[in-house]
Amino acid sequence: MEAIRLLLAFATVAILSWLGVSLVLRYSMRLGLVAEANERSSHRGVVPVGGGVGIVVVAMAAWALLGLSGHQLTGLHAETFMLGAGIIAVTGFLDDVGHLAVSLRMLVHVGVAIFFVNAYVCWNTIVMPVIGVIHLGAVGGPVTVLWIVGLINAYNFMDGLDGLLGGQATAAGWGWVALGLLAGSSLFSAMGVIIAGSTAGFLVLNWHPARIFMGDVGSTFLGYTFAVLPVMAAPADPRLALAGVLLVWPAVFDAGFTVLRRLREGESIFVGHRTFLFHRLVAAGWRHDGAALLYIVLPVVGAILACTWATTDRGVHVAVAAVVCACCGALWALVRSEEEYTRRRSWIGDEVSGVMQRALWPAHEEADRMVEGE
Repeated sequence: MEAIRLLLAFATVAILSWLGVSLVLRYSMRLGLVAEANERSSHRGVVPVGGGVGIVVVAMAAWALLGLSGHQLTGLHAETFMLGAGIIAVTGFLDDVGHLAVSLRMLVHVGVAIFFVNAYVCWNTIVMPVIGVIHLGAVGGPVTVLWIVGLINAYNFMDGLDGLLGGQATAAGWGWVALGLLAGSSLFSAMGVIIAGSTAGFLVLNWHPARIFMGDVGSTFLGYTFAVLPVMAAPADPRLALAGVLLVWPAVFDAGFTVLRRLREGESIFVGHRTFLFHRLVAAGWRHDGAALLYIVLPVVGAILACTWATTDRGVHVAVAAVVCACCGALWALVRSEEEYTRRRSWIGDEVSGVMQRALWPAHEEADRMVEGE
């Protein structure tokens, strides 16, 4: 019965989200909510933006009903979570409309993270492979703030291909459904199914070629949500802290790896670019939908690992950590392999073209002499 209720909830939220995003699509062009293609874009022409509004409205409304229906998300905790999500979403929407300064956006993100930690909870205890239980103590607050701000921006960075972020969020939402069921928490399974449904409804209109983009309003909202969920779940079971991180590991790895590489090379991390790993896959010849599908499968792997992490002993935790590291290495190796293949193919093409030109050169000279003789 529980599975049927979750599926019905998913279908209902997905339909409402699709209707909401369709409504945004209808009016976005009139309101000037559009993304024009430039040298950093993965699309052509003008595409409506702000589809994340549908995700936010439906998810927030569903969470409000969830709080009123007797779940644990009530009172001060509900108000803290919802207020933070609303501020992040509004800031993202204003950026979609008028391009807010990076410093202002970061100030809001940090402020919301500090507010959440002070009014609700922070990571005090987590479980790490090999090491075991770690009591963070006084550094728990700063670590939690850094995690929330980091994932908000990582999810914003990852919104660069049709269907990629929406698909990732749908998979991660179902991961939280599984974690909630395993942990015996109807709260987290319900919140997960709401995320999965609201992003799946959007995904219908965002799959390549996208009819509408999510925008910062949706990407930052999802980043905040996936950042605070493991923080909220950790007091019930410290293992859920890292299990929640495993659900979003592709975004954490891709964004973290790219930011560190750009810092090492002296490049600004606040200037738009197309050097994230998923960008490089497309540049190497992958189709947009192929790259998006890969980044949807990766969170599914993370969900399987998260469920294993949340329900097994320390020895298996080490194996899970090894698998995650192997997945990160495999993704990097795949990108490098595809880029090398593209370079070789380009080199072979240039060589063949050069050989043909040299072979035809005498014929060209003879033709030129005949023309000059005429």
